[in-house]
Amino acid sequence: MSIASGPITQIAWVTDDIDATEQLLSEQFGVGAWTRIPDVRFGPDATTLRGEPVDFTIHVSLGYAGDLQLELIQPVSGKTIHAEFLAANGPGLHHVCFDVADVDVACANAEAAGHPVLMRGSMMAGAIEFAYVDGSAAGAPYIELARIGPDMREFYDAVKRASREPQA
Repeated sequence: MSIASGPITQIAWVTDDIDATEQLLSEQFGVGAWTRIPDVRFGPDATTLRGEPVDFTIHVSLGYAGDLQLELIQPVSGKTIHAEFLAANGPGLHHVCFDVADVDVACANAEAAGHPVLMRGSMMAGAIEFAYVDGSAAGAPYIELARIGPDMREFYDAVKRASREPQA
């Protein structure tokens, strides 16, 4: 029984300077235009950290390298694995994301395989459900499992198209 079979749909960084990370990836690695989403709030009604409700805010920026989504996360307030990672390690690669059909099944498989689920949540009325699995014992800080609904896929497609447009 596997947790997820891929492909990896996203690579994410946690940063304390989202502008600088965007600039590095654009100027030095050809990432196109970024879509910045400031002050994304995850409330305790839809998000848990180690099984307890949490309320936090992050800045998010999305870009693409080919068909691979790049996500930048800058913690703003509240408890989250992103802020914990930044405090413990400084800025850096945080997670890879696998698209899954059922987050509950993927989380049950992760737990059965001995990989704790640290954070779970949803947003946009369930347009996306996500969970972060602890992969640190095997050298991967976190693995995100995400069920991406049609509305969120449409949004991601629009971000991908925008990232390929020439920058002014």
